[in-house]
Amino acid sequence: MQVEAVATTGIYCRAECSATPLARNTARYPSSVAAEAAGYRPCLRCRPERRAGSLTGLDVPEPVAAALLRITDGYLDDHDEQALASYVGYSARHLRRLFELHIGTTPSAIARSRRAHFARRLIDETDLSFDAIARAAGLGGPRQLHRAMTSIFGFTPTELRSKRRRGQRPGIDGGLVLSVPYMAPFDFGAFLAHQAPRAIPGVESVNGIYARSISVCGHPGIAEVADAADGEHLRLRLHLPTYDSIIDDVHRARALLGTDADPDRPSVLNDDPVIGPLMRAASGLRVPRSWDRFETVIRIVAGQQVSVAAASTLCGRIAQRLGTPLDAADETGTETVCHGASRPSHQTSQSACLTHLFPSAAALADAGARGLEGLGFTQRRIDTIIGVARAVSCGELDLEAADSLDDTVTQLCELEGIGPWSAHLIAMRVFGHDDAFPASDLGLRRAVEHLTGQPCSTRELQARAESWRPYRSWAAQHLWHSAARSHQRLSSIDPLDRRPVQPALRPTHSSTRKRGKP
Repeated sequence: MQVEAVATTGIYCRAECSATPLARNTARYPSSVAAEAAGYRPCLRCRPERRAGSLTGLDVPEPVAAALLRITDGYLDDHDEQALASYVGYSARHLRRLFELHIGTTPSAIARSRRAHFARRLIDETDLSFDAIARAAGLGGPRQLHRAMTSIFGFTPTELRSKRRRGQRPGIDGGLVLSVPYMAPFDFGAFLAHQAPRAIPGVESVNGIYARSISVCGHPGIAEVADAADGEHLRLRLHLPTYDSIIDDVHRARALLGTDADPDRPSVLNDDPVIGPLMRAASGLRVPRSWDRFETVIRIVAGQQVSVAAASTLCGRIAQRLGTPLDAADETGTETVCHGASRPSHQTSQSACLTHLFPSAAALADAGARGLEGLGFTQRRIDTIIGVARAVSCGELDLEAADSLDDTVTQLCELEGIGPWSAHLIAMRVFGHDDAFPASDLGLRRAVEHLTGQPCSTRELQARAESWRPYRSWAAQHLWHSAARSHQRLSSIDPLDRRPVQPALRPTHSSTRKRGKP
């Protein structure tokens, strides 16, 4: 997102800000971080630093994009620039040079800006103490918070809190409430419709809002996401005994819902005769990603060759048996967080059904095949789940890697029981690849057949999808969404459903296909 900086005031603004400086006094910067690195502070009128997607959609080399992804995941909170550079295959000096060339600042400056902007949001939207805000944003303490606020915003934390606009006073009622900006338009209802059949019992719940169990710094709690109904934000409510380092969970919420994804980016699809009309009919649709990456991988693997409802039930059984019960995970206040009277009455029933944290990769690996016996899985599926858990827990499979789509799919397919369909879904949901496309998915084929009136084989779909690059994941999401809205059977359109369904238009067309390694 480009911003305009005004030399005479030392302020940078959104392009649509109502301020009218002289053109000769303005300069453009590729992002708010670049403007801040040049010594400008954000405008108090248009608040450019609060806009979603400030570092998305930048035309940067792949290693820089990979490093940016790691930074937004909080990598530099625990590592230095040298480690980040090694991760993307560069020296620290060369990576800094590329960042300054393409973004206008250094990796460390972006990490500091990320923490400072989150702290500013907590100052505006909560009544948390400055010490608690500093810990929540990973700034160490009030002194570091003071330094960050004065450096980036030009005001002390106390001055910033006093500048809260009328109506910005927080209303903390049974949890910490934060606004999550998104790039409009955003269809929250479509996200809920997609997520509802996939909700893992005991871990997730969907009923007008999305709720799930979470763990922050070892403390269990509950996160709830609702529409703020203002056309600009979602509302994230966190029930936790501590707010230390919640910056990372806010990032996970944004990743799951795709709030920073620019809905105008896949404009190459607008003129496509199949996808174009779908995009115009659902302009606020996003490609859902994941909150917990390992959990999402297991959810996809569990969904091989079974219905959506069965996959959700099976994953719920895993959580029930091997996950950590919320009321036993932390004796210092979890019960209050999960079932306390402080929760608003309209959310109590939904949040009360959240009972467990999904097990970690290490927990599943330690449980072994015996840990999944009797839950309804086939032996082949048990072997795949345990194999994936062991690969993740030992570091063989890095779920935060920023490899290319081809490399990601190749590595996933090397795991026993993972084929192209699963690999592309994992690449889409977990690794965030916009061009992942499970071409063998029967739901996609049925959706295209319904829209075109012509039979569509896997090979034909793959050939048609070439024109949808590099946004085939967006095309796939629109196809699934359109099929759901046309009232086809959910099991025949869902990307996680593996039950064969005979195509209606060509009875002789085979419904068999590859579903991963034998």
